[in-house]
Amino acid sequence: MRYFGSVYRPPSEARSLIVQVTYGCSHNTCAFCSMYKAKTFALRPMDEILEDFRMARQAYSTVRRIFLADGDALIRPAADLERILEEIARLFPECERVTCYASPSSIHKRAPGELVRLRQLGLTMVYMGLESGCDAVLDRMRKGHTAADIVAAGQKVNAAGILLSVTAISGLGGVELWREHAMDTAAALSAMKPAYIGLLTLMVEPGTPLYDWVEQGKFTLPDSRLVLEETALLIAGLDAPGAVFRMNHASNYLTLKGTLNQDKQALLQRIHSAMSGRTDLRPEYFRAL
Repeated sequence: MRYFGSVYRPPSEARSLIVQVTYGCSHNTCAFCSMYKAKTFALRPMDEILEDFRMARQAYSTVRRIFLADGDALIRPAADLERILEEIARLFPECERVTCYASPSSIHKRAPGELVRLRQLGLTMVYMGLESGCDAVLDRMRKGHTAADIVAAGQKVNAAGILLSVTAISGLGGVELWREHAMDTAAALSAMKPAYIGLLTLMVEPGTPLYDWVEQGKFTLPDSRLVLEETALLIAGLDAPGAVFRMNHASNYLTLKGTLNQDKQALLQRIHSAMSGRTDLRPEYFRAL
């Protein structure tokens, strides 16, 4: 396989065949993110994409999962995506799921019928970053969308029958907006009712505007206890029956796993146990992106 630059994937795609269909991120201005700064966003030539799939078919006897990279594969024209999915179905009849990152912009760009067609052709799930349901946080972090925009995008994905996996970032409101961040994020997730919810914890990367703000004293990072208090407030406000909740990223101080809403009280009890010192937290030096 051939890759250009660093390639990122969700943790659940660890065993997937990864093929780049775009390079970089179509937005790439979020103040907290350093992932695609070394790349200029571009659509990868279609002949290279199809050749990679043919190479993969020769290399691997079985391919159960495929992840379309980079940061916003759904931004490609619908005809391109249909061609890619048709080739996947032809080459990998054993493939059980095809997934990709999607942005609110790329989702809103797709007509409802186009999303339905992509689902029919095998697009199983998309990963979308909410980051925060608080408009003040989204604006400061240069997300480029309001919470209402992002919720509408998530609802559009659900309506098309495509599974939705949404991520949010604890600590993103800083000390100043932690309550608003928690409550509004819970409200946004509840309105979307995604199949999967992933909660990361903020880590500040050199080279980002957020890093400069922290260095200049313009953004105050919450400590681990405040992050846990924020997380408890968020989970208490969640109403997403059947959603699989995961807080098991390397950035998290505490690992949480459960299914909403049935496991909500157990999740809250584990947080309270950690806050009282009865459950160990991941040391700061072990946290990573």
